[in-house]
Amino acid sequence: MRPPAPHRTPLLALHEVSKYFGAVEALVGVDLEVHSHEVVALVGDNGAGKSTLAQIVAGVLSPDAGQIEIAGKPVTISSPSAANELGVASVFQDLAVCENLDVTANVFLGREQRNRFGLMHDGAMEVETRRLLERLTVRIPSVRTTLRQLSAGQRQAVAIARTLIGDPRIVVLDEPTAALSVAQTGEVLTHIQRLRDLGLGVILISHNLNDVRAVADRIEVLRHGRNNGSFRATASHESILAAITGAA
Repeated sequence: MRPPAPHRTPLLALHEVSKYFGAVEALVGVDLEVHSHEVVALVGDNGAGKSTLAQIVAGVLSPDAGQIEIAGKPVTISSPSAANELGVASVFQDLAVCENLDVTANVFLGREQRNRFGLMHDGAMEVETRRLLERLTVRIPSVRTTLRQLSAGQRQAVAIARTLIGDPRIVVLDEPTAALSVAQTGEVLTHIQRLRDLGLGVILISHNLNDVRAVADRIEVLRHGRNNGSFRATASHESILAAITGAA
């Protein structure tokens, strides 16, 4: 008989997490684990609770019940800045980028490096921006190119690269391939795989099962705010769809 596999402490664990908006049950007793070197996809129909869960992990919302652990220790994620300090970075659908600013300015937006005189350290930020983009194998004309000159896929890549500032352990991506072309989607999925290769835990929220199955190690289904199935990426499309729709 083979000995049991050693238990790995997850980077992130949610236990019985619930969130209510008045009488609306957005999340009810949800459990979730994310390990290093793992992409976990959250799927479900509209209103399933995916974005609510992402906002709780990102510190945008506070849970009404349940416990959150990071690296095995109970934590309170009271704000986005608290999430960053705990090693959680997020990219939501609006990207929160400034198209009139260049790539470097967007990567360091709100976290500009300054010298001892209080002036922005442009050279150091340029070097670091190139390093972050290289880690994700992102190709852009220049770190001084304004975002309005980039494709939608390249803008998404810049937003993902920005999450690497501060060396996070967990990255939350909310619909990163929405409204992208096939080629741009392929590039973004490559960046997500690169995050996993770098040792991060990734939560991927997506409506596109093809994208999910291309990069996810595990697929967690939410339905009406509750866990409704956990699948490996090799599971059949039909079985995942049945859990999403409630047929199984």
